[in-house]
Amino acid sequence: MDSSDSSYVSRPRAYGHTAPSYPWRRSRFMRWLCKFFKGTGCRVSNGRHSHLIGGESMLHRPVKPADDQSKDANEDLDHANALSLVEDAKKPNAPGYRGQGIDDDELAKAIQESLSMPSYQPYQPVQFLPRGYRFDFVIHLGLYAILLWHITTQLCLCIVSCRICGGCHHEIGYGHYLSCMGTFWHPQCFRCYACGQLIRETEFSLSGTYPYHKSCYKELHHPKCDVCHEFIPTNRAGLIEYRAHPFWGQKYCPSHEHDHTPRCCSCERMESRNTRYIYLGEGRSLCLECLESAIMDAGDCQPLYHSIRDYYEGMNMRIDQQIPMLLVERQALNEAMEGEKYGHHHMPETRGLCLSEEQTVSSIHKRPRIGGNKILDMRTHPQKLIRRCEVTAILVLYGLPRLLTGSILAHELMHGWLRLKGYRDLSPEVEEGICQVLSHMWLESEIMPGSTSVPSSSSYAPSSSSAMPSSKKAAKSDTEKKLGEFFMHQIAHDTSTAYGEGFRAANAAVNKYGLRRTLDHIHFTGAFPV
Repeated sequence: MDSSDSSYVSRPRAYGHTAPSYPWRRSRFMRWLCKFFKGTGCRVSNGRHSHLIGGESMLHRPVKPADDQSKDANEDLDHANALSLVEDAKKPNAPGYRGQGIDDDELAKAIQESLSMPSYQPYQPVQFLPRGYRFDFVIHLGLYAILLWHITTQLCLCIVSCRICGGCHHEIGYGHYLSCMGTFWHPQCFRCYACGQLIRETEFSLSGTYPYHKSCYKELHHPKCDVCHEFIPTNRAGLIEYRAHPFWGQKYCPSHEHDHTPRCCSCERMESRNTRYIYLGEGRSLCLECLESAIMDAGDCQPLYHSIRDYYEGMNMRIDQQIPMLLVERQALNEAMEGEKYGHHHMPETRGLCLSEEQTVSSIHKRPRIGGNKILDMRTHPQKLIRRCEVTAILVLYGLPRLLTGSILAHELMHGWLRLKGYRDLSPEVEEGICQVLSHMWLESEIMPGSTSVPSSSSYAPSSSSAMPSSKKAAKSDTEKKLGEFFMHQIAHDTSTAYGEGFRAANAAVNKYGLRRTLDHIHFTGAFPV
């Protein structure tokens, strides 16, 4: 699941504010507070004064003031403290300040009226409180509590105003909202980023800041198998595990490697459930794209064979002997390989052979008929091969597309050229490596019009007779060109010692010294120049 995007399965939290709006609640509280402070002055009725603190009643008896100057000083000090606290709360830079309103003015006015009343009465109250407990301390404590409540409320309003909806990108005020992973939404804005519908489930997926339905996220980001078209399952560790072809990028479930799913014998792609491959017999299947240019009989192959001989002639590597070319089934190819005494190296799945012994080989002379998804009416004819030179015949497996068949022919013709020119006792890495180079060069000339596929330092320059008409090369479809690129990729990335490492060593030598000097060095030393 890429890299900046990540998926979270989350449970949204819903929040709500169902109390009355803040301005109305503050106004009602301020009106009550003003009444409270306006009523803090001591009222006299029939020579008695009653005041409730903490639910207890205090009775007062009339006394005369003892020291007017001391009381005036205490009164002035209390009045100054109260005014100082009120002024601090009304400063613009004070915490929680949101402007001077009518309620703040009423609060200050009520506090001032309360503190401006005389601090003594003609009657001295009887003290029922503990010694040292003063009534003005209660006033100061209440004032601090009021200011703390006012500042805290303003801070809460600032925090609320900082919430921005992740859907509409507008401010979230009071009311219900959703919160997850540091992002907030209005309930009506909490919609799936893929389908646009409201998310009502308790679990959802989050990619970046975008919410998704779990099903929508899986549909978009969970890989599907290109064979069965189902979501690729997770393994025991909970990870998505799949296989992918290194060239085509076809993704498939690991189980398809063991459930006998057909694989094209040419391009290696697996058969999809909504398509049917052509079964060639002997465990081989062919996809429909490769079938379009498949070589099915010797008549189809002869023009291709002669064009490759012309390609060799254009490289000043003319083959004078007429070497027979036969198109055969796999069984006939395996039997011919067993009867071959010249023990050169073969691939695990042999698709071509350069014979040097006399044998009788069954070859295909008539194109078989395709019925349903299999080959019908396969007709073969036994042919006696007589040794007239170092090379008896070249055998190629039938049913492969034109470019793959041509690359096999170019490879086997190079074997024949080496034998006819007296290259003996070469190691598999040297012989197979240089043959793969010629095969790769021919493929490059076919899919890249105008390319000679020969290093400039080579004395083997193509002649005019080897040049194919440009119109013929340009007529190749994009599908066939892609197949040619795949066959070149197979040669370049082969992991075997003889074919893979041999090709890379031979190709490096040819690119550095040219084809002519490389072949001369091989002829004299049996190795590549370094």
